[in-house]
Amino acid sequence: MKGTQHLGILLLAFVWVGCQKTATIKNDHVKLSWEKQRDGWTVSSLEVNNSDHWKSLGVPSGKYTLLYSAEKPDSTSRIFETNTGVQFPEKAYHYQQDIWKAATEPVSLNTAGTEISFYPSEMESQSGGVVFSHDDEWATLTATWRLDPKHHTDIIVRQQAIVKKPGYYSLATPSPITIDEKDMAWATVPGYFQGSEIQKDFVLAYAYGQGVPDLPAVYRERCVSTMTSIVDTKDSVSYSIIAAPGLGRDPWEKDKNTHQKWNIGVSHKNRDSKLSPSLYYPVLGEPSSKLNAGDTITYEFRYSVQTGNWYKNLNHAINDVYDFKQGLALRSNKQSLTSRVQAMHHYLLDPKTSLWNVESFQGLKIGAQEYHGGVVGSKGDAMKNSDYGAMWMLASATGDAKLKDKVLPYAYNFKLAQQQVKPGFFQGAAMGQYYLSKSKVFVEEWGTFVEPVSLTYYTMLDDGNILLFDPENKVLRERLRLGAELLLNWQKDDGSWEVAYDQDTHQPLFKDIKDLRPTFYGLIVAYRILKDEKYLKAAERGAEWMIKEGVEKGHYLGVCGDARYAPDFATAQSAQAMLDLYDITKKGQYKDAAVAAARTYTTSIYTHPIPSREHKNVNGTDREDWEIAQAGLSFEHGGIMGSAQRHGPIQLASHTGLFIRIFQLTGDSLLLNMARAGAIGRDAFVEPSTSVASYYWQAMNKGSGPYPHHAWWQIGWITDYLMAEAQLRSNNQVIFPRGFVTPKVGPHQSYGFENGKIYNESARLIIREELFKLKNPNLECIMASSTDGNRLYAIVMNDVNEPISDALQIDINSFQPGKAVKKITLVGENKVLEAKPNVQPGSGPNAGSIDVVMAPYGINVYAIDL
Repeated sequence: MKGTQHLGILLLAFVWVGCQKTATIKNDHVKLSWEKQRDGWTVSSLEVNNSDHWKSLGVPSGKYTLLYSAEKPDSTSRIFETNTGVQFPEKAYHYQQDIWKAATEPVSLNTAGTEISFYPSEMESQSGGVVFSHDDEWATLTATWRLDPKHHTDIIVRQQAIVKKPGYYSLATPSPITIDEKDMAWATVPGYFQGSEIQKDFVLAYAYGQGVPDLPAVYRERCVSTMTSIVDTKDSVSYSIIAAPGLGRDPWEKDKNTHQKWNIGVSHKNRDSKLSPSLYYPVLGEPSSKLNAGDTITYEFRYSVQTGNWYKNLNHAINDVYDFKQGLALRSNKQSLTSRVQAMHHYLLDPKTSLWNVESFQGLKIGAQEYHGGVVGSKGDAMKNSDYGAMWMLASATGDAKLKDKVLPYAYNFKLAQQQVKPGFFQGAAMGQYYLSKSKVFVEEWGTFVEPVSLTYYTMLDDGNILLFDPENKVLRERLRLGAELLLNWQKDDGSWEVAYDQDTHQPLFKDIKDLRPTFYGLIVAYRILKDEKYLKAAERGAEWMIKEGVEKGHYLGVCGDARYAPDFATAQSAQAMLDLYDITKKGQYKDAAVAAARTYTTSIYTHPIPSREHKNVNGTDREDWEIAQAGLSFEHGGIMGSAQRHGPIQLASHTGLFIRIFQLTGDSLLLNMARAGAIGRDAFVEPSTSVASYYWQAMNKGSGPYPHHAWWQIGWITDYLMAEAQLRSNNQVIFPRGFVTPKVGPHQSYGFENGKIYNESARLIIREELFKLKNPNLECIMASSTDGNRLYAIVMNDVNEPISDALQIDINSFQPGKAVKKITLVGENKVLEAKPNVQPGSGPNAGSIDVVMAPYGINVYAIDL
């Protein structure tokens, strides 16, 4: 007996031999077949059509699994040691103790409960699919399998289990196939790990995401950035499982923070520890898993079989299943990003709001902002500066005398005091990123040691960014040279560095992990400033080691000592470091590495739940869901040990400019959309009186909190993002030289130290609050001036995907009193515009306005000749 049903170009086929012995569902891309065996219905093959050739994938299985526990599962955690024999994590890392304990309990390690595995006993055809069923002493199960008529790569499954006895249950997804570990080319649970090989060192795999864990761990969705698990084969086929939208937790249910709820478990392996992307719903031991006889578990998911690699599969999950563009389309501003920069300028000038302090240290007056986060040895007296590139950039663009006289000199002295200049093992190093004013000592975040990457950050990058604005500063050039020579001295023969050195013994520390970070960037700085080829050659050695040991394997290390260097925003920084090296050398290997690292960093960006207009009560304020959505925001650090486990993502979107630049190189629209989703419409996290965003998602709009210095980083990333957008949208007609990346928090770079080009005319960046004004907060205005000051530029950009009309208010007196407007031109179209008199109260005699009509995501460049 044979029957077929046509659904468009889909072919759904059932083939029975004898008494219903085989079944197949098939379309033009994927074919899944079952056969009836003695122990039930098993999968006989899963095939994918590659260039009109059907290729079998993996080892056929078809096993189903139900987990059961009569009582709440045991919570005794398992002890693991590093490869140096030290129990992990050490007691000093108190932020990680509870989350590591929970991550090593039986449920997380997939050893809890009784495993009930089976092959379904019955099969029947149904309109649009096949239905398998099974009945035993534990439950009655049905599973409906159908092809997705829209996405021919996908097979959608809906499972239902009616349980027969009280207890705790978890229904795993079936394993149509398993992948032999020798055939694996790549695997990832986004947000937790990625890699090209099975990692036998469980701590490296599980805590650091460096390779594929050997154990069948079950991951919490709070740090699964995209709700999928993906395994690639060496035949260039990517196989994934994707949870249906809405199955994972909502981080803010109606009126409270529910970020830490655990609704669904995600794994790269099944219960038998075979490579097979799997979901577990509900999670055994969680409240929703406690059931009575007759209760039902129902959920839906899909398998996706792509010709290509994990990134193609990830894009499919993000764009086609989780409709990332829908969330982006909802975004709009209540305050423009350029307005935020101007407001934060005022915040940072007020010592009371910015917590700016000046202290005496060894004959110098040093200045920095109070820091009330965790620092070893702090008694509430820690001080820190963040983004020196942004500090000097803002001073240059505004011409603010108070900033230049009251802030920069003391920040400069802080930088001098931070570095050891006396001969010895640490000559040239930054001896700590924090200053303790009571102890009068510089310290690192989490111990008495010095890191080579901190030398890159707090000597090379900071000094380098200052030198871009003050290139003839002989003192600072010598300090930079000291740092560069120490980086050279510490570099190993293979191009790498140690993670850290003990301050007292000078012995290497953290021998269980490799320095998979952009430490080599410090030598890029040295080459650009000091022009010595030896620094470039050493930077290339470091980059080549990083490509081989890091980028190609998917292994990265973070830079936050309090998280014991869990992978973080340094991954994006590594991408920018490679891109800068490519700009210098034009060697394709660095461009490829930059793209690869940036794409890996997309797994640090939340893409779920799908934002909506549902109303929610957020600390007494009515918000729509999209306003507080996590989708589009990045981790500080994710994975098992990161802050995202507790606090969710962060608002410091340092990666956005990088993503725009990589999009411009590759045309990869996911990067463009992620950049815009991270930057636009985040007002619910901005403290209204200061325009400073909170750091962690869970803080909502409480402001800078213990991190007042973050305002400088916010100015830095916003500027970098807007300048990257201007360059992209103008097709390189608005382009300004980029400086060096900021220390620590990501890849954003400084501007304003050299003139740029606006349609081939030389121009410098300026900020004057009253010069140009727009009413619509979805319009940004970047300001620039010709070198002689006789031409001003207003670079207006639309933040949203819809047309906008507005009026650009112009007040020349705020920039050059006594000057008058001679002509206004829409540059690029050579269209001369007529200014209307500005009749607003208080407007000066040289004020006026012009109508602006902006295309969706458009850019208009106006030249105002004086």
